[in-house]
Amino acid sequence: MKQYYRIIFLFSFALFFAGASLAQTDAKRDKIDALRTAFINKKVNFTTREAEAFWPLYNEMNDKLDAARKTFRLRYNSQTNYNFETDKEADDYLNAELTLKQKETEINKDYIERFKRILPVKKVAAYRRAEEDFKKELIRTIKDN
Repeated sequence: MKQYYRIIFLFSFALFFAGASLAQTDAKRDKIDALRTAFINKKVNFTTREAEAFWPLYNEMNDKLDAARKTFRLRYNSQTNYNFETDKEADDYLNAELTLKQKETEINKDYIERFKRILPVKKVAAYRRAEEDFKKELIRTIKDN
């Protein structure tokens, strides 16, 4: 009976820390999203009207990109050893990766056109540049810490 309680305790303990870890990951993601928003706003210098039109569309685009990436990760994240059993598995992986990149490109292309309808083209280009600069800055910050 003691063994039974010990197993339940260990299982509950593991669930608690798994939940805390996920919450921490969400908090970090929220912080990065807030930093990205501030960085892009500062670099592009949106008017109030432009920002009100841009950010919901931007968030919609990111949701679609995240969904495409999640689908890929769900299928291939378990192959962390990079040793594919067969050539077919390796080929399937490569094809799925290319499909993901094409999907990302299609989404970006679609939303860039949509952004051009609500923003001057110079601000669309500035947003893209700011987004890339933010990624570089984030990587630099992570390396420094």
